[in-house]
Amino acid sequence: MKVCRHNAAIQGIGMAAVMLLAAMPVWSQAAPAPSSVPSNVPSVIVPGDSAVAKPAGPATAQQAAPQGSIEIDRVVAVANGDLILESDVDEERRFAAFQPYRNLEGNFSRADAIERLIDRSLILEQARAQAAGAPITDADIDADLVELRKAIFACRPYKCETEEGWLKFLAANGFTDKEFRERWRDRMETLRFIEQRFRMGIRITPQEISDYYTKTLSPQYASRHVTAPKLDSIRERIQEILLQEQVSKLLADWLTALRASGDVRMVRAGEVTP
Repeated sequence: MKVCRHNAAIQGIGMAAVMLLAAMPVWSQAAPAPSSVPSNVPSVIVPGDSAVAKPAGPATAQQAAPQGSIEIDRVVAVANGDLILESDVDEERRFAAFQPYRNLEGNFSRADAIERLIDRSLILEQARAQAAGAPITDADIDADLVELRKAIFACRPYKCETEEGWLKFLAANGFTDKEFRERWRDRMETLRFIEQRFRMGIRITPQEISDYYTKTLSPQYASRHVTAPKLDSIRERIQEILLQEQVSKLLADWLTALRASGDVRMVRAGEVTP
């Protein structure tokens, strides 16, 4: 198994897609913790004060770390051979600050971050296996980040429209420019794959739009004692909502199938593996 750092981060192909991916942990069910940990899942450990990781010898899942060793990182999950580390979970939670349409009142927990990292790992594996679309270029990233810097409310005090302000905002959230661009590239690639695989073939009928307006939207306005806007004025927005709902369901079912057919394992805290 290749030990590699998971830097997947889910590209802006429209507001609905951004909101869609931000909600990914809700769609997928957490993989159950296994009764035992696979023998080929490593913990990254250094002996004493050494700064170089030393490969561990044969050990059982419940074996304690060698006396005097310092655990500098820990495997929390494995998704088809891709190791997800504790440091990846920390980065994913910090990366949430860059979601332009995130729920500011929501609590993005450690468990949510692990679930999202697993899902993204599985999606990127499929996207790269199928070579879906041309590679994301630096110019593509630059164009996307221009809009992102305008959309993040927390970025305004830093004056993110300037390069200096943007770099300060990145540093405040624990990223260098190079690290962030790598994560954003993966995010763009993943969202593009979802757009091409699930969204392109969906068709929303005029009747579905009318039903949503009558049965869902209008009652919501009425409950707040507010007059609903005319249907024609929000028809495109309703269509986008219905598209998003269908993509969400298709993606959730697909991810469930991927997990069932692949090898997704959680590693419990306190377990040491060779």
